[in-house]
Amino acid sequence: MDIANSTSVSTATRYAQGETADAVNLLVLRKAMDIQEAGALALLSALPQQPTLATQGSLGRNVNVYA
Repeated sequence: MDIANSTSVSTATRYAQGETADAVNLLVLRKAMDIQEAGALALLSALPQQPTLATQGSLGRNVNVYA
């Protein structure tokens, strides 16, 4: 009896290969997202600090929101 040509065997083989490929694809996706996260954090940490708001004087303390 030759089971190599059986349709159920070939279907099971394709299903197992599909699961393995899906697992590998998810692993690569997670690694890519981790790399992007690290790059984004590096860019955010490289930004200069925002200047503090004015607390004295007339310049920079009031905003005219009437338009």
